[in-house]
Formats: sequence, structure tokens, C-alpha cells
Amino acid sequence: QVRLVESGGGLVRAGGSLRLSCAASEHSFTMYTMGWFRQAPGKEREFVSRSSRINRSTYYAEYRDSVKGRFTISRDDAKNTVYLQMNSLKPEDTALYYCAASYGRGQLQNEYDYWGQGTQVTVSS
Repeated sequence: QVRLVESGGGLVRAGGSLRLSCAASEHSFTMYTMGWFRQAPGKEREFVSRSSRINRSTYYAEYRDSVKGRFTISRDDAKNTVYLQMNSLKPEDTALYYCAASYGRGQLQNEYDYWGQGTQVTVSS
């Protein structure tokens, strides 16, 4: 059983930055694909970014087109934590952000086995 706890959300003006953190309880953290998703009011949850392990020391990062160049996913395996650095935030980034873990490659949302409770990000204009 993997427990995920997100933090770092808040209110920020457009153009500002936030760093989200997701702490995992699982010591086999390095084996999981870690993903970030978000859900705005009245909309479906959507993919933001993921970090998928390629080999022992290499991870593959992928991003939603609308956040490329602005968001960066990273992970600290020693701390069982994954981060999402969000720069140049826009009002359309406003959403509840979720951290998720997958035993697989995490290509699809249904491949994620564990989910956090979410952290709210609000970007004002």
C-alpha cells in the first residue's frame, strides 16, 4: 500500500511560481512511475507530467504540451518524493493537482494504482 501526500499548492499571481511536492510512504519509490494530474472545476482530470523509470539510473520525463517549458518534474529517490516545479503560471493552470504512482509506465490514467488527495493551485490574473 502506497500513501501519497501532496503539498505546496497555494494562491499565486500569473507569472509566478510554485513547487508542488508529493511524499510517498513506499520505500520502493524508485520502481514506480510518478505522475502529476490536475482537475479544474467542471472538467475531467487531465495529465500534466510523469516521470517513468527507464533503467536503474535514468528516468524519462514527459509533459502536457501546454506546460512544456514552464513545468519541470523531478524526484528525490532518497526522500521518496517527487516534485513539480511550476513557473510562469497562468490562470488556466488553476486546478486541484494530484500526485499518482504506477507500477507500469503510466501511459494512461488507468495505469496509476495510487493517488493522493490533491493540493489546490490557484492562479490569479
